[in-house]
Amino acid sequence: MLEIINLSYRAQDDNQDKEILDNINLKFEDNYTYVITGPNGSGKSTLAKLVMGILPASSGKILFNGMNITSLPINERAKLGISYAFQTPVTFKGLKIRDLIDVACGQKKSFDQICEILSKVGLCAKDYINRPLDDKLSGGELKRIEIALALCQEAKLNIFDEPEAGIDLWSFDNLIDIFNSLKNSTNIIVSHQKRILHISDYIILLKNGQIEKFGKKEEVVPLLEKRQCARLVRSK
Repeated sequence: MLEIINLSYRAQDDNQDKEILDNINLKFEDNYTYVITGPNGSGKSTLAKLVMGILPASSGKILFNGMNITSLPINERAKLGISYAFQTPVTFKGLKIRDLIDVACGQKKSFDQICEILSKVGLCAKDYINRPLDDKLSGGELKRIEIALALCQEAKLNIFDEPEAGIDLWSFDNLIDIFNSLKNSTNIIVSHQKRILHISDYIILLKNGQIEKFGKKEEVVPLLEKRQCARLVRSK
């Protein structure tokens, strides 16, 4: 279980502290899928990065299976079973996709095993296994490969930051299937996408760095749809 207690994050803006997240309290139970959503600038990606240790908390605590991980570096959190897929995937000049899959899996994989891993994200191993993970790949290709690397780790907690970004329609259907298959882990997905909201168990709605609503998707989705309708009416 992941527990967030009185978590806040402040950043410098024009030499002044700006509150990005303010006193967040949440519990993520095992083997459920949570979607973090909200307007741009509400703190969604910041919250995900705090859990992974990419950003340091200004105050508060993060507990993972009862252990205080607030001060742990990224690699130590990864060893505990937390994985993170970035909104904009990281490239590694000179490293081949085969090498990265071996590292993510913790062991050398055969061609057939790599084929099975890449096919889950709609890629053919024959075309990609020896390609370097660099900026010659499209944004959608990089995103799919990063999701494949996250799946390799078989983490206890998966964090996906806007996984639909740069993904084409066919790959998006494939992405939904991947999330539906992740039943033996806790999954946190940062997204605006309606179809991703609908595959969640719980939704966390952030606004201005605070939790506006936290509940089952059956409670939160109608609220979001009602707001969307109201915005459309006002725009006419």
